[in-house]
Amino acid sequence: MTGPRWLVPLAVAGALLVALPLVGLLARASWGDLWALITAPASLEALALSLRTSLAATALVLVLGVPLGFALHGLHGRVRAVARAVLLAPLVLPPVVGGLALLYAFGRRGLLGGPLEEAGVSIAYTTVAVVLAQAFVAMPFMVVSVESALATHGSRREAIAATLGASRTRILARVTLPALGPALATGTVLAFARALGEFGATLTFAGSLAGVTRTTPLEIYLARETDPDAAVALSIVLLVVAVTVVAVAYRPVAGRAVR
Repeated sequence: MTGPRWLVPLAVAGALLVALPLVGLLARASWGDLWALITAPASLEALALSLRTSLAATALVLVLGVPLGFALHGLHGRVRAVARAVLLAPLVLPPVVGGLALLYAFGRRGLLGGPLEEAGVSIAYTTVAVVLAQAFVAMPFMVVSVESALATHGSRREAIAATLGASRTRILARVTLPALGPALATGTVLAFARALGEFGATLTFAGSLAGVTRTTPLEIYLARETDPDAAVALSIVLLVVAVTVVAVAYRPVAGRAVR
């Protein structure tokens, strides 16, 4: 079903709203100097830090988000609705609000950060803070992917495995998780992309210390005033990563739709 013809100009306007800024960014790039700008010491340092922290955050999201998705699926009624609203809140929270929330939880005077500080463990304004900020904003992608997949999965195979004497852990590892493979892959790549692009919560909770907390988005923000060409070059790197990740993430969905 294609819909009425009057939707076409609105669709074109929507496409232009998304595409024109990206075209403008590409048009602004200094292509002859692109490689030199990307491989400048400050750029490489920020890119390396972003890669390390994003991978660590994605691993954390995978370890915690999958069980959280299972737990959310196991709830019912109003309890599930409230839990889902809370767990998915980072998707719509202003980044600075997320950063403040993390600061008041893990900062020096935070709920958990205070006792940790007394024990000699500091989290805020460290690389660990970057990982936590990235995991905070990326976690909902894994949770919603797992919960949605479980909602359509059914439990017939698990029931058969249980009648054959398989333990719950064995059923999870050998039956359920393999069946959720596409959803887990989608959640993982989307979480990685979100972690790689995180800015506001990181700046608020971790600051911007070169080599420690200054990730690529922060480097872009700082460079836009002093070295716009470098900012554009790094932006193009993140744009390429974002487009690639989205293409990979939604390829299984497209494949299932075709079949």
